[in-house]
Amino acid sequence: MKRLFLPTCLLLLFAILPIFPQEQRFADLGDFILESGDTIRDLKIGYRVFGTMNADRSNIILYLTWAGGTTAQLNLKPTDAGKMIDTNKYCVIAVDALSNGISSSPSNSRHQPRMKFPRYTMRDLVSTQHTFLTKVLKIDHVRAVTGVSMGGMQTFQWMASYPGFMDKAIPIVGSPQLAAYDVLHWHTQISAIKNDPFWQNGEYVKNPAREFEYEIGAIILTTPDDYNRRMTREKVFAEIKKAQNETAGFDANDKIRQTEAMLTLDVTEKFGGSWESAARSVKAQTLVVVARLDHTVTPSTAITFANALKAETLILESDCGHMAPSCESEKVRAAFANFIAK
Repeated sequence: MKRLFLPTCLLLLFAILPIFPQEQRFADLGDFILESGDTIRDLKIGYRVFGTMNADRSNIILYLTWAGGTTAQLNLKPTDAGKMIDTNKYCVIAVDALSNGISSSPSNSRHQPRMKFPRYTMRDLVSTQHTFLTKVLKIDHVRAVTGVSMGGMQTFQWMASYPGFMDKAIPIVGSPQLAAYDVLHWHTQISAIKNDPFWQNGEYVKNPAREFEYEIGAIILTTPDDYNRRMTREKVFAEIKKAQNETAGFDANDKIRQTEAMLTLDVTEKFGGSWESAARSVKAQTLVVVARLDHTVTPSTAITFANALKAETLILESDCGHMAPSCESEKVRAAFANFIAK
């Protein structure tokens, strides 16, 4: 494995560390061996730091990105009032997930481009983050781990894989194990990409399945009532036509590998399928946030695990579906702030 590197200021254990939140940083983890025995060569992890780390490093929050999301899309500057995390108080380390086009991905790998990029599990994904934090940033404990959607999935995996690493865990509209409906729509998205004539076994020139990506997103991200309230027939026809000519967006090979990782997620796997046994292994105090009408990450397994954990639970009741944390942002923000401060 290659030598790990880090800006010198982040190696100081007892300093007050001013951070510039706009700065994209990278850590080099070298050749990383996966559960399967395959290796991601020259693995790089992208990250950004928002806020100031205190002297005893007790205010660190690990923030994990959603499917296709990047840390560049986060807006956590101290001047932004009403944000979920107060970066005047907490130091947020936001990590770009594998295959998001920033960290090592099929779309940016020099050694393993496109479908040569190895498949990896959700445990692998979290393992790369743990290696980054412990070996590069020299951090062995954080105040909290959190994330939205796939970030919530990663949070659940962190709870299972490294139970002593965090004081608190706040998975938001995530899942500890994809429910049957979730498996169905994620498999459908992979099939749509691979069945598109532009895909060419991953060697495409034009990013495939753009129209389908828009359509499936519109269908599962919200609910019929919310969609019909916000859209008109004319707008829908216009959006579909626009999507037909779209070539940008989340790289299809990146999406396949991230989706395959989500499909492996199951925090009960090493516990004989027992939610109770998995829950007994968790040490973090947990707040589970779900949306009752979520069609993207259906809430049943998260609620089951929350009950086994005897965790605090916030169930969002709006008809915004997976977008409920945005529609009910003040409720989520208040719950997060209260829970993290305890």
